[in-house]
Amino acid sequence: MATIAFDPKQLAIDSIAGEAALDAVRLTPDWLRRRLAEQPEWQPEITQDFLSARAVPVRAAVLIPLVQRPEGLTILLTMRTDHLSSHAGQVSFPGGRSEPFDGSPVATALRETEEEVGLARGHVEVLGCLPDYLTGTGYQVTPVVGLVTPPFELRADPSEVAEIFEVPLAFLMDGLNHQRLSVELPGGRRSFYAMPYERFYIWGATAGMLRNLFHLLRA
Repeated sequence: MATIAFDPKQLAIDSIAGEAALDAVRLTPDWLRRRLAEQPEWQPEITQDFLSARAVPVRAAVLIPLVQRPEGLTILLTMRTDHLSSHAGQVSFPGGRSEPFDGSPVATALRETEEEVGLARGHVEVLGCLPDYLTGTGYQVTPVVGLVTPPFELRADPSEVAEIFEVPLAFLMDGLNHQRLSVELPGGRRSFYAMPYERFYIWGATAGMLRNLFHLLRA
């Protein structure tokens, strides 16, 4: 399995994407329901990050949980534990490998979210999916977008999740907060996005999927 042998936080920032922040109306539950249901014509920017060591990717799914807070929507994210074989210590959406009994990417995302952070699927209204994303660790990931209704209880799986936190959706849907970086790897120079927020460094596949969500909502 591929591993990333560099610290992205030590790299220089190549550029800032810089697109205008989304209008507040586009960050409301009703507008998001309509947009994910209609899916107007749009083009995902990134469908793969670093080159994979696997010839055939493993199917997986993640949940992009949009939490309905009084002050506005947030996205729930996890910090992965340091001992994992892939994406150790990185910020991720809850989710994981698909199992034969799941039946669909949505089922995978909801099951894995329950297992990783204890969020019961009854709190999640699935709005739709983003295009699949290929990771450098050999996974073909389907991002499932869901609205999450509080109150709910969370319980992190200590074997996978070191921390659970939330980031305002408005911060993540602002091109001024999207950094572009690049690194020289054995397979060539690769570029990726980072979206640092407070003490959390969101980058790689997670930032790439957020970037695609940004493009869908601004289309």
